[in-house]
Amino acid sequence: MRVVVMRFADRADAGRRLAESLRFLAGQDVVVVGLPRGGVPVAFEVACALGAPLDVIVVRKLGVPVQPELGMGAVGEGGVRIVDREIVRRAGVSERELATVEQRERVEVVRRAGRLRGDKTPVPLTGRTVIVVDDGMATGSTARAACQVARAQGATRVVLAVPVGPEDTERRMRADADEIICLYKPVDFVAVGQFYDRFDQTVDREVVALLRRASERAAAVSAANDPVDPVCDKE
Repeated sequence: MRVVVMRFADRADAGRRLAESLRFLAGQDVVVVGLPRGGVPVAFEVACALGAPLDVIVVRKLGVPVQPELGMGAVGEGGVRIVDREIVRRAGVSERELATVEQRERVEVVRRAGRLRGDKTPVPLTGRTVIVVDDGMATGSTARAACQVARAQGATRVVLAVPVGPEDTERRMRADADEIICLYKPVDFVAVGQFYDRFDQTVDREVVALLRRASERAAAVSAANDPVDPVCDKE
């Protein structure tokens, strides 16, 4: 039997393809939030396709001290905290080490939120459907934290949308999201980047530029009362 492997050219391609699976939300009171940094280019395409406002939810992975790429949890805006006790136990991380990592990443959450948003206030989430978007999901810690931030900020419905994740994505996320959209759930999942032809690091200035473009689009559409969205075209 031929196995079909889904690949994405880059994050913009992934966002456009993800948006097709989210068309059922067009016309509703929706806010799209991306996880900085790599999730924002994906979220930008989704927001454009749905004609929805775009913002970020800043979360930070809690990396195991001797293996920082291995997440043992995450922290997010508003004091949200996720800890994977099984990974903490297996990695032999003490409570003091965990607290040190957490304190450092909480400071980074505040710093990065200010850097990315500047003087703009966050888009209100109260009473709205919030689509949490990332470029993929590995352990799920940051996605869970982002969904909890959205809920804490008043979202009435939380939809997690990612291009790719492990085959048990739904099981991992069902307690934190009302709905999960994952385009590809391979059994041989190792890392998000393996499913992209181009997976360059997204830098802060790119995130800031995309948020600015989305804000300008929203202002132009509101002023003209026109659904046409030229700001989303490639620059």
